[in-house]
Amino acid sequence: MNSTTIAVDVAKSVFEVAVSSHPGHVRDRHRLSREGFARLLGEQPPATVLMEACGSAHHWARHAQRHGHRVVLLPPHVVRPYVHGNKTDRTDAKGLREAFRNDEVRPVPVKSETQQALAALHRLRSTWQATRTARLNTVRGLLRESGVVIPVGARQVVPHVRALLEDADASVPGLLRPALAEAIQEIGELEARLRAVDHQLEAAAAASLVVGHLRTIPGIGVLTATALVATVGDVQRFPSARHFASYLGLTPREHSSGARRHLGAISKRGDTYLRMLLIHGARAVLWHAKRPRALPLDRLRTWALELERLRGHNKAAVALANKLARIAWAVWKHGTSFTAAPAA
Repeated sequence: MNSTTIAVDVAKSVFEVAVSSHPGHVRDRHRLSREGFARLLGEQPPATVLMEACGSAHHWARHAQRHGHRVVLLPPHVVRPYVHGNKTDRTDAKGLREAFRNDEVRPVPVKSETQQALAALHRLRSTWQATRTARLNTVRGLLRESGVVIPVGARQVVPHVRALLEDADASVPGLLRPALAEAIQEIGELEARLRAVDHQLEAAAAASLVVGHLRTIPGIGVLTATALVATVGDVQRFPSARHFASYLGLTPREHSSGARRHLGAISKRGDTYLRMLLIHGARAVLWHAKRPRALPLDRLRTWALELERLRGHNKAAVALANKLARIAWAVWKHGTSFTAAPAA
């Protein structure tokens, strides 16, 4: 592979391409369509292709790799400080070349089609879940204005509304009944979509050995395990468990100077969805540990309950999520299942 670098500002239809043979000098500039950019990748000798890790970047990265190019995807928030002056496609391509010269910038691994398909399933599921929650809250609020209060719980809404619609004497305005029936039907369709996506994720999990190992960890089920595989890809790129937890934004934010060192709340960097799943899983582990049981608790749950007693539920849940992430790194890296250790 030669020393040529091709910086590409990826867009929907127009691609700004800057070809450089040595640092600081641009040999050629092109403004290409999608077809022209694909043709350029096929005609150009193997080189280093630089792109931001934005929409459709992984698709074009796989396309460039098939033509023998080395692809480097840079995080957009890292490239932005290198864009000087006005924001244009040309300055974006220049910022890519400058950011690539910084050895401390860590590139984003190119996702496979399977990874992106899993991530797409999770995004669709989250969208439908949010839409379902919004419809349920809307129905609750509208009926509350008519003096009808539905008990707490998402599963309580649809049966109660159907019973109200079947009761001609219920205190629901006749003008509102057809719209409520449509809303209930939409909620049912959304729930059917969610069940279908869950079945697809279960099938994908059954075919993955890594997901099987991750599911042995307390608080990590099908959703969290498949989301980790879809987002992280190769866990070997993290040298330690702390690096992995830091990548997920579960390590403290540091603000230190001189001899004074201050560690604050978690940094909340990285993927928000993954962090949410891990924290929810940690909450589930805490609540489950409080239930009466015949067998004694293991070391992990004993530590979590003691931390909850000292620091409160929320801090204990976040700390347990950090520990679950570290356990996931170890299980994933060594290819073994999790074994609970007895409490001391």
